[in-house]
Amino acid sequence: MTSVYINNIQKYLPNNPVTNDEIEDYLGYIGGKKSKAKKIVLRSNGIKSRHYVLEKGTQKALFSNAQITAHAIKKLENENFSLEDIECLSCGTTTADQIMPNHTLMVQGELGLTEIETLSAAGICLSGINALKYAYYGIKAGELKNVITTGSEVVSPTLSAKNFEKESDYRAVEQNPGIAFEKDFLRWMLSDGAGAMLLQNKPNKEGLSLKIDWIDILSYAGEMPTCMYSGCEVNADEVRGWRTFTQDEVMEKSLLTIAQDVKLLNENIIEYTVTKPIEKITKKRDLKEEEISYFLPHYSSTFFREKVYEGMKKGGLEIPFEKWFTNLTKYGNTGAASIYIMLEELFNSGDLKKGEKILCYIPESGRFSTSFMMLEVV
Repeated sequence: MTSVYINNIQKYLPNNPVTNDEIEDYLGYIGGKKSKAKKIVLRSNGIKSRHYVLEKGTQKALFSNAQITAHAIKKLENENFSLEDIECLSCGTTTADQIMPNHTLMVQGELGLTEIETLSAAGICLSGINALKYAYYGIKAGELKNVITTGSEVVSPTLSAKNFEKESDYRAVEQNPGIAFEKDFLRWMLSDGAGAMLLQNKPNKEGLSLKIDWIDILSYAGEMPTCMYSGCEVNADEVRGWRTFTQDEVMEKSLLTIAQDVKLLNENIIEYTVTKPIEKITKKRDLKEEEISYFLPHYSSTFFREKVYEGMKKGGLEIPFEKWFTNLTKYGNTGAASIYIMLEELFNSGDLKKGEKILCYIPESGRFSTSFMMLEVV
């Protein structure tokens, strides 16, 4: 079968970096008050800066998800590749600008491209890698010669204080002011950004390429409950979608924001996205630590750094920290875009050498799924 090569990687980060002290200047103050959870969460996650599409002080979005994704894609054009040559566009995101049409079609519209194949991958952090795997399959099978694949997030408008006003008022009436920690927690974790890759059936004639050796994706949703969610209410015995509520209830419960069961996350994320899958994949792929030059882990918080290490070790693949590469503290957790943004920095760093191997780890806590991907520098 045809080999698949990543020949270019680019990113687009909207506006200027936002420091920890500035976050609520962009996202706003819920109920007019400073968050009690902010300092605790930021101290734990280690993030120092991030990017938002929002205008400071107004909560107005200056870019859509489709727009920042298109900006990243346009940066792939050079003397060797024109967007007019594209055969397929495959995009993944958690935070599409609308329910329908799908995200990829909106990105295609922004680019003004026509008569191409498209695929839109939904989900959470894995949506970006699912989009990439579709592209990988298409080229590997010989059906396509090139594909542009993306991962992107525009989450800040969802985290804006204006989206919590009704719930804040409602809870005040119930003598339970403020927003539940499960929702407030994520306001200090998530960031906006987009990454784009050009995949082709031949490596670059000049410069380096990344050959995709394999991509494995495993889900444990058949045995694990919902952990991260939006557009629904999660109780012990059921998950109710937002369409089953009245409009007033949707606003009062702020069902269209993003929530995380933090206790469930902390108790299970390592076992079900690191230890169990890497144990299976290590045996399947005959992985050896000495063959891996770089390990790119997507984790939401530096809180999980040591835990991921121990989880990998328990699963049979101990990788020393000197091989780890991440830019979480600089760009924040950009969800589906995170692995693209990490690979963009490493790919364009000038540090890679032919023959080196890069192991990537991409988990998602929606209902506990994970992906590991192996790349080879050629």
